[in-house]
Amino acid sequence: MAKREIDRAAAAVANAVDEATDAAAAAIDRAVDQATGMPLDDGEIESFTHDGASIVVERRGDASASGTVVLVHGIGMGRKVFGDLVQRVEERGVVVTLDLPGYGDAPEPERTPTIERMADLVAAYLRQLGRGPVILLGHSMGTQVVTEVAVRHPDTVSHLVLVAPTVDRAHRRALTQLRRLGRDLLGESGKVLLLGAREYVRAGPNLRRKMHAMLVHRPEEAYPRIAVPTLVIRGERDVVVPQEWFDEVVAAISGAASFVVPGHHHETLIRDAAPAGREIARWLRATGARR
Repeated sequence: MAKREIDRAAAAVANAVDEATDAAAAAIDRAVDQATGMPLDDGEIESFTHDGASIVVERRGDASASGTVVLVHGIGMGRKVFGDLVQRVEERGVVVTLDLPGYGDAPEPERTPTIERMADLVAAYLRQLGRGPVILLGHSMGTQVVTEVAVRHPDTVSHLVLVAPTVDRAHRRALTQLRRLGRDLLGESGKVLLLGAREYVRAGPNLRRKMHAMLVHRPEEAYPRIAVPTLVIRGERDVVVPQEWFDEVVAAISGAASFVVPGHHHETLIRDAAPAGREIARWLRATGARR
């Protein structure tokens, strides 16, 4: 057999393997969504690139409504973990979920971006979205990103929601954070563990560098500079975000409101978004947000 024919046959086999792998991954992905009650249909998905890094964005909801909620995930996670919350708010306006660079379906960038650089990327997307200042929610590491968006690009944010804000400045060490997360997950639901495992596999490349970017960021320096209405939320049993740090975050933000979700751990929005979702909706009404 000629070398050219061998090369063509090898390429055909490689393509077949790739297609089979993609099909298997899609089937597993759908099975996880079914098992955890996540939406099985995709919203409007697009990729956005700025300054050498890309996010993947999914939009749902009523585009004619004036309000827009944008959700930013934590380390190791991705946009799909917000499925429960999305289903509760999409009928009342536009809801946008993001995969940050190197998470979920977003490609791994050549260099791991800092929290500030990710904030600039998110802000650039919000300006391109063209829906005016948004209600911006971050979970865990996502609170660091959205805090920097609100401080560095205040024209893009109307209201800020920080759920399980990291990183406790008195314990800014990787092993400490990993131990806390492990202890927190001991009491978590199967839904949280299954969704979390899927997303951590996707975020695997350069996870150590991503953790470093999270740990070197100093959110306590940005909190006093937040100038929009802010709600800070914590699960009552959150080991990653102890009550003392939570209280410090709330006190550092002028006029911030706070809410503790009874019985919940760090992944409160994944386990059951209903309690936090109700409080967020109540707070937005009280602060006059457009929803």
